Amino acid sequence: MVRVFPVLVFAICIASWTFAEEGGVPLKTEIPEEILAGTPPDVLAMLFPNLEKPPKGERPDFMVPKGTVNLALKKKVTASDPEPVLGEITYVNDGNKEATETNFVELSPKTQWVQIDLGQPSHIYAIYVWHFFREARGYHDVIVRVADDAKFTKNPRTIYNNDQDNSSRLGIGRDRPYIETNLGKLINAKGAKARYVRLYSKGNTANSLNHYVEVEVFGKPSPSPVSNRYR
Repeated sequence: MVRVFPVLVFAICIASWTFAEEGGVPLKTEIPEEILAGTPPDVLAMLFPNLEKPPKGERPDFMVPKGTVNLALKKKVTASDPEPVLGEITYVNDGNKEATETNFVELSPKTQWVQIDLGQPSHIYAIYVWHFFREARGYHDVIVRVADDAKFTKNPRTIYNNDQDNSSRLGIGRDRPYIETNLGKLINAKGAKARYVRLYSKGNTANSLNHYVEVEVFGKPSPSPVSNRYR
């Protein structure tokens, strides 16, 4: 026991030092200007009382480790609908969140997804998504999954799911459907390690189509394993 105790103390000190080195800072992102050309959020809330209402006032700080950045910006993006109804797939993560009539991609009806390749395994702390906010609406079966491979066969995990009836065949979700606004939806990814991020939806309260203005994936690249050559 005398020998174990110093080792335990050393391990605790290392863990504490690592935590202090990582630190915690508020997540920062640019919130686009609110432009409502249709149904306002309070009216939609009355029409669909099951929808989670938008946050009022400033959103509380969401803390992330120092050095966290938007890993998704202009990375390779693909979709289940290779020929969008409107827009381009690259709009998903081009960094432009303006609520113009042309600054979104529109995908076909039924369950559709967009997928972002982060380029390497990364620790993901938060995901921001803006589907469409020129009018208040809620999107059905919003599901966010991560995996180690593009086909989602290696270590797939679900980090958000508001599918209430398993209509998208990925399980019944515990999250509540919400009203879209310019504030976007902030999803806690809890440091999940993955390379690929896939976001699903299945139409919305206004029509059967699927839309994305912007997706941001905040995290830090995972350190590459040290080769035996250098050990």
